[in-house]
Amino acid sequence: MSADATKTQRPAVDGHKRRTEVRKRMRLEIPHGLEILQDPAFNKGTAFTVEEREHFDIRGLLPPGVATPEMQERRVLENYRRKPSDLERYIFLSDLQDRNETLFYRILINNIEKLMPIVYTPTVGTACKVFGHIWRRPHGLYISAADRGEIARVLANWPYEAEIIVVTDGERILGLGDLGANGMGIPIGKLALYTACAGVHPESCLPVTLDVGTDNEDLLQDPLYLGLRQNRLRGAEYADFVEEFVAALEERFPGIVLQFEDFATRNAFTLLQRYRDRLCAFNDDIQGTAAVVLAGLLSAQNLTGRPFTEERLIFLGAGEAAVGIADLIVAAQIREGVDEEAARARIWFLDSKGLVVKERTDLQPHKLRYAQDHPFLPDLGAAVEAVQPTGLIGVSGQPGTFTEGIVRKVGELNERPIIFALSNPTANSECTAEQAYAWTGGRAIFASGSPFDPVDLVGRTLVPGQANNAYIFPGVGLGLIVSGAQQATDGMFYAAARTLAGMVPEEALQQGCLFPPLTQIRDVSSAIATAVAGLAYERELASKPRPHGKTLADHVRAEMYEPVYPVYV
Repeated sequence: MSADATKTQRPAVDGHKRRTEVRKRMRLEIPHGLEILQDPAFNKGTAFTVEEREHFDIRGLLPPGVATPEMQERRVLENYRRKPSDLERYIFLSDLQDRNETLFYRILINNIEKLMPIVYTPTVGTACKVFGHIWRRPHGLYISAADRGEIARVLANWPYEAEIIVVTDGERILGLGDLGANGMGIPIGKLALYTACAGVHPESCLPVTLDVGTDNEDLLQDPLYLGLRQNRLRGAEYADFVEEFVAALEERFPGIVLQFEDFATRNAFTLLQRYRDRLCAFNDDIQGTAAVVLAGLLSAQNLTGRPFTEERLIFLGAGEAAVGIADLIVAAQIREGVDEEAARARIWFLDSKGLVVKERTDLQPHKLRYAQDHPFLPDLGAAVEAVQPTGLIGVSGQPGTFTEGIVRKVGELNERPIIFALSNPTANSECTAEQAYAWTGGRAIFASGSPFDPVDLVGRTLVPGQANNAYIFPGVGLGLIVSGAQQATDGMFYAAARTLAGMVPEEALQQGCLFPPLTQIRDVSSAIATAVAGLAYERELASKPRPHGKTLADHVRAEMYEPVYPVYV
């Protein structure tokens, strides 16, 4: 059901006030000596002033030269460039985050286009595969099946007042499948983007991995694997475990924003429906992906000359991301005045067995509402011939499935065919940007899940847009936190998509890019947070008072963390 309706109000929780009080207490207990140099939240490294070195008893523990943040950034990037692989760069940046949190976020924000693919997709997928081999220092909480009955005690070990949690059970990591406890790289990376892209304070962010075991035999046999060496909990045991976790969350962190991430389809929809009305919970794979793709379709209107309500789309893949996208597209079309049945009739799905149609008896519940009244077809090529789509949306995790023949056919049917190859990481993309452009004579409107370089074609440079959820979830999360929203509603994700689409510069569109430059991501997140918070107040879902004496946009901006060294003395 839609979560737009007003629900029973929960007690207001001012997480910002709590966080400020905690910081005040912490400032009275700033560590001295080596301890301050080993605490990433307080450490300034060589940027400690002469006065601070004297005050904190670290004189002589650092070289005598006092560095500026600019000098530190230059040094870090110089060493970063020496690393021989993206995985080594990921490890290097993780070590920096462990040493000096402020400097890490300064560098990430200032170099977001280059570093986001390292901190998050696609490199984070490589890191997750070997997470037990590269583990150095703890980040977040691991709550395992062995903690059943004592999850509240585990949560009590977290020393900060978290306002947002990203949680995974590691079963469906990107396109890589079951990585068990190694999946912790995903919540860590997502929350780094919350801070870099939307200014959510690092202290407010808590990564959590629910380790319920793994069915990945390679991991179970890996001598360096750090998770439980047992097969996954299933059924009632799994449901009871997650329920204990959520109940403990509500007690330990009332008012928390909970983001589900990389759960298998069979659990993703169930958990979202079970908890979205109970606390402020959403699933980024379902709702965040949907919003960024909807934004891409809204932007594409400027290039196709046709309204997005007239798009006829074939989805290759029918999992949580695909159905989430379709649901938001349908909801958006209904808002535009289109009949629901008519909107669903323009969306077609293919799963691993073929076209999703009513005559099939093997469909999972989430696919049933998109089953078309049409003869069964076994593959994408046959479906393109029969449906004659205006666009393809790939969420299959299967590389190369948008073949030359299929893309050329969609190009013959449309002057500006839409080709969204969204599967992550890059190696799983249904086709490359270069292929989509080459096979359509540069007419394709292309977007991908992982980044592709610009393509030079017939004297023209085309810039493929990355339908990156980072355009959506950080701003949504910030808006939920700022307003103290009690729910993350479908309307909020629609507002986020509309806001994002409205911020694409004309010059980007002319190069074929459907999204703003990543260098503008904090402006985008601020605007989305303002829209989301505004809806929370409008729908009476906010638990924090609306700011007085300044606009909501100014209030959101004021709440955003900036990685600037504090002056201690």
